[in-house]
Amino acid sequence: MKVKRIVTNIQTKDIEMAKKFYQDVLGLDLLMDHGWIATYGSKDHMDIQISFASQGGSETDTPDFSIEVDDIDEAYVRMKDAGFNIEYGPVDEPWGVRRFYVRDPYNNLVNILTHRE
Repeated sequence: MKVKRIVTNIQTKDIEMAKKFYQDVLGLDLLMDHGWIATYGSKDHMDIQISFASQGGSETDTPDFSIEVDDIDEAYVRMKDAGFNIEYGPVDEPWGVRRFYVRDPYNNLVNILTHRE
């Protein structure tokens, strides 16, 4: 299994406030907008991303950050084998990802995901 990227998720009820700072002033591109989450970054460098969310999608809590992996099933098995409690999933979401939530040792809610082909 290989980690492909890590994205910070910032909980907010006013996602539009991020546009002025991150897009208008800093010049980041709007990479994704589902209404409840907006991700800004660089279309040329996909490793530059930050998300603002009012929820985690599917009415879940907003995770502290997201980690994209190349093999979600292996990541899930490794987390379970290591004794970490899975709080959500794994589940195929309607926006094209398969994911699960797990708490890291510091109590951060982590969204582990892969994009479905």
